[in-house]
Amino acid sequence: MNRNTFIPYSSYIKYTQEEMIKRSQEFYEEVNRRRTIREFLNREVPKEIIENCIKAAGTAPSGANMQPWKFVVVESPEIKKKIRIAAEEEEREFYNSKAPQEWLDALAPLGTDEHKPFLETAPYLIVIFESKYEPLPDGRKVKQYYTKESVGIATGILITALHHAGLATLTHTPSPMNFLNEILERPANEKPYLILVAGYPEENVMVPDIKRKELDEIAIFY
Repeated sequence: MNRNTFIPYSSYIKYTQEEMIKRSQEFYEEVNRRRTIREFLNREVPKEIIENCIKAAGTAPSGANMQPWKFVVVESPEIKKKIRIAAEEEEREFYNSKAPQEWLDALAPLGTDEHKPFLETAPYLIVIFESKYEPLPDGRKVKQYYTKESVGIATGILITALHHAGLATLTHTPSPMNFLNEILERPANEKPYLILVAGYPEENVMVPDIKRKELDEIAIFY
């Protein structure tokens, strides 16, 4: 191993165990407030907030440090309208013919359908792409490793960062999503991962009365 490529981990901060417990509890309470919403205010959000949250997402660990993600930020009303039209076309086909009844039954309590007005009303759409390979100038392709896992982690950090900043989000995954490459002029090596809708929640917005699983339902300790 070439130690010349390593530097001291000088940014680590050591806390007392009491402080660690306090911080972990406070963080849990912070993220436990997060809810997915589908109704957004058409209200401007400072671009610096979005930039800072994407920088936070870019700190995510990735396979071989390839960082196989691209975050395409859309605020143009014209482009958002194009995305909505294309997404609703795919969603109509999904709800009317593609989706198995079991999946439709699972979605029913959430009240979702093919209509996606939030794609236009929210101030920002962050379209996340997964890079399967990186092209070199000479035509060769550099394979990226564990791309789906890496982009998933980065997306989770982005959602949490936006929530921490005071914004609400919605993850939207029309299937297929190839239209995003065309509308956003993204190269063939990038595959759409999801659309993250971000903005302020509508006044008095309603959310489904659902519960999160308890610790003993999601964790096993040996």
